[in-house]
Amino acid sequence: MKDFKITIAVIALSLLTFSCSDNYLTEKPYSFDNTGHTDATTVNAELVGLHRTFAELWGWSGQQGFLSCWQIGTDVCSAGATQGVENPFYQYADLNSENAGVAYLWQKCYEFINNANLIIAAVGDNNKPANAEARFFRAYAYNMLVTLWGDVPLLNQPVTVPTFNFTRQPVADVDKLIDEDLQYGIANLPDVGAAAKPSRINKDMARQLAAEAYLRMGMRDNTYYAKSEQCSTAIIDGGKYQLITQRYGKFLGEGGDYYRDMFRFGNQRRAQGNTEGIWVFEMEYNNQVTGGTVDNPQFRRVWQPALHKIDIGYTNCDSLGGRGNGRLRLSNYMKYTVWNGLQGDIRNSNFNIRRKVFYNKPGFTGATIGVNAKGFRVALTASDKVKDVTVHLGDAVIPYASDSLEVLYPYCTKWGGYDPTDDFGYALVKDWPIMRLGETYLLRAEARFRQNNSTGAADDINKLRDRAFKAARVSSGNATLGKVSASDISIDFILDERARELIGEENRRMTLVRTAKLTSRVVMNGDASPSNKIITGFDASKHVLLPIPLSEIQLNKDAKLTQNPGY
Repeated sequence: MKDFKITIAVIALSLLTFSCSDNYLTEKPYSFDNTGHTDATTVNAELVGLHRTFAELWGWSGQQGFLSCWQIGTDVCSAGATQGVENPFYQYADLNSENAGVAYLWQKCYEFINNANLIIAAVGDNNKPANAEARFFRAYAYNMLVTLWGDVPLLNQPVTVPTFNFTRQPVADVDKLIDEDLQYGIANLPDVGAAAKPSRINKDMARQLAAEAYLRMGMRDNTYYAKSEQCSTAIIDGGKYQLITQRYGKFLGEGGDYYRDMFRFGNQRRAQGNTEGIWVFEMEYNNQVTGGTVDNPQFRRVWQPALHKIDIGYTNCDSLGGRGNGRLRLSNYMKYTVWNGLQGDIRNSNFNIRRKVFYNKPGFTGATIGVNAKGFRVALTASDKVKDVTVHLGDAVIPYASDSLEVLYPYCTKWGGYDPTDDFGYALVKDWPIMRLGETYLLRAEARFRQNNSTGAADDINKLRDRAFKAARVSSGNATLGKVSASDISIDFILDERARELIGEENRRMTLVRTAKLTSRVVMNGDASPSNKIITGFDASKHVLLPIPLSEIQLNKDAKLTQNPGY
């Protein structure tokens, strides 16, 4: 089953290849005939296959800009120096049903679903932990599908015969299955620390997913807000996790801060001191093992600017994040507006949102460059009206004017890292922070706000502010620096705080769609140049939801798979 791939219609064509009339060509497709395989070894291998699908989804390098699709064209990110599959996610007029990023996400979601259905059908209630782990991934996939597409085909049984008559089912029906799956998971998954591997699914991962999914469901039925709060509270009050407020781990001898320590390779896992991690997807470099990954994940190349293009005085290193490719850049809104009035927020320190880099090339000394009136480094020519500046190792790099948007700009460091065996930096070497306690507080704050409990929401935000402003309060002598009150709380305030806390971690597009805020937040992006990379063509009547892949509609010959409006 590990290599079983599905799009909801393509599976049918695949099965037809096994129906030759000549007996000697007849094959038995074991991948489709495993609903009776219940031995522990096989079931475990099938569950590991779901984790592999997770790695294939978010580790896809065939389209290097895939990860950018869920960030650019929103309030927090703009397009970077290089574009491809992500272009239509900010040049919205080009977003159509043949977009490769859209098709890949849809395909992988239904791969999760059908493979999970095979496991669930095989083990039933005879192996509740396995059933629950499969249900987690089914719920994960369906929550993503209904958030981004709305009504979708609902499959709660394995597809094992050629099928061409899928139809879209109401979001409410899909949500019922998501709810059932997550409640089953919370009841039957192991506690944190008791799973087969640290990154295998446990109760708190199911609770965190449920807390998020119930917030979306609450937009339709407000009784779900209380359920969301209950799930978050179970994690917060469970005593298993603590916000990181002190430096720890491998890099105490280097410059840094306690927020940054969470995202350093070698510090990310619970066993390595990260008391905040709920789901840390363990990236086993060069090993396709349980919790490991495949392909060459592009997180670093997406989030890190292409500093290697600076032509003097710079060399790849871990402290600057290694070699990136700048597929996206933080928007003006993210770089400047969200931090207004928040002097001393550790999440905006130069270790976390890096605004300065320094000449670090061994042997680099005494180079002469030109600096124009605006302070940008420029190439020296006879006609340049610039002043010569001598810079040395350790001096701040002065960018060309164009560099400030293309190469050297403020960037999130969470995905940075350096592997000395791969100076080119094609593959990510770090674990993936998927769920952590910082977001749990934000989910509960949102649930409380939706239930008219702004005081409780402010209390949760202040847990994060106490951590973020800890050092600044001591240095300033202001014990209330950064604190918020109930009157500050709104859904936009919470979205701003999510941006500050979770930039580089959350799927921002999903967050804005589930809160019905994509339309109002797109215009907050703030970037006005370069002119070919600003957000254009956004149509609120169309672009909030994604198009169903054209190939799915075409293959579904026995029923109408209705396209979303406008596509």
